[in-house]
Amino acid sequence: MKNNASFAYALLLIIGDFVALLAAFSLAYILRVKFDHRPINDLISARTYFTSLAYVLPLWIAVHSFIGLYLSDVYEKRFSELGRLFVGSTMGILVLIGYNFLTNGKLFPSRLVTVYALVLGFGFLLLFRSLARIFKRLLYSYGIWVTNVLIVGDSDQSLVVASAIQNTALTGQRVLGIVGRHSGDFTNFSSFSEATHNLKESLQSIIQTQLYADQSKNDAILQYAQQNHISYRFVPGNSDLYVGKMAVELFANGIPMITVHQTALIGWGRIAKRLFDLLAGGLFLIVVSPLMLIIAVLVKLTDLNGPVLMRGKQQNRLTRHDTVFKVYKFRSHYAKYDGKTDQEVFDMVGKPELLDQYRKNGNQLKDDFRITPFGKFMRRYSLDELPQLINVIKGDISLVGPRSLVASELQEYKKRHTILSVKSGLTGLAQISGRRNISFEERRRLDVYYVQNWSFWLDISILLKTLRAVLSGNGAS
Repeated sequence: MKNNASFAYALLLIIGDFVALLAAFSLAYILRVKFDHRPINDLISARTYFTSLAYVLPLWIAVHSFIGLYLSDVYEKRFSELGRLFVGSTMGILVLIGYNFLTNGKLFPSRLVTVYALVLGFGFLLLFRSLARIFKRLLYSYGIWVTNVLIVGDSDQSLVVASAIQNTALTGQRVLGIVGRHSGDFTNFSSFSEATHNLKESLQSIIQTQLYADQSKNDAILQYAQQNHISYRFVPGNSDLYVGKMAVELFANGIPMITVHQTALIGWGRIAKRLFDLLAGGLFLIVVSPLMLIIAVLVKLTDLNGPVLMRGKQQNRLTRHDTVFKVYKFRSHYAKYDGKTDQEVFDMVGKPELLDQYRKNGNQLKDDFRITPFGKFMRRYSLDELPQLINVIKGDISLVGPRSLVASELQEYKKRHTILSVKSGLTGLAQISGRRNISFEERRRLDVYYVQNWSFWLDISILLKTLRAVLSGNGAS
């Protein structure tokens, strides 16, 4: 690829990480040796200390490289980068401690230096990476490090891709034109050859969104990209074949075969996720148990005729592999409506037409008459969901996953089996993406995205954003 922006930025990160770590270790040495007056068993001179650092800090950088901190897939995603920086800092300091042990304590004058270095190192790395991201966006705004893109294909995907990357200051990509799909917002070309002959700027990337029936046209585009060292990417028409977990293996006679798993959550991921559910869910359940007891008492006192937990067939939900389970939630409805379906309640009050409004509104009504005043308070801060921690411990659901729904809500959804290939979750992408303001279809699309793109870091990100949403009162309604 002619554009060396990704290489230049990765090189900037390597140099910047080294400088940030060097500054952190320098400050750690000064804090312990110069400002801490407690005696030091093995005083190491500043020259010896910094000479040793020059040899061993590249090992820390190697750790960063090993866990992918210089790959665009990582550094372009802020939270993924944050998580790996933490892991990299922990692994890096362990490598240096190991070096110190092998050299009989010739690196650190005091064990406290390693503590200072770890904390300062992570902080300085985080600060540098944030400044580097700002610097990169600034360069983008001046047209520096920008990748010029040509989109090829007479399909709706062409406009979708072009619209997604057209904000150059944010994406670092500039759309030079679209071949085959006409739009007033972008330069249009009738053929690929016309585009290559009339482009006034250097081309660095081609994105093809449609395979032509004439294979020679496809070959010509790919050949042009290879001959001119231009990045080539293809957007498949049937995107379902290229999502989730993919594996490539050589079949009989060396034939490459692609295996597409329904979800990325397979193998070790399921084990790690279950262990995390037990540990984090169990700890959280212990912490909030006193609060749950208070809520249970208040639910009972505000409506004496009903149970503390919701009941009825509405509490039968679906989870992995179409398994039905009973979800535990504090009752937020008046007792006379508890245990009845939405349709049954609206028929009971003589307003069956409310069901359509309820569905269009994303399964909610403004000023829902069924919910008690205390129930509204619980829902605002998602307190009614706390008993689901018991479901997590039991293994019915996970801390993070698709929303658990009743069977009727998923009955007609064409990708229901994708959603049900993993356990439902106490929270998920829909809950942190404005659940009050997005439609049923959009929430399900978020569920499908989660299933097909699961990672442990994504789970951690969702949990942290859920906490922020709940504390701000923007939790599930």
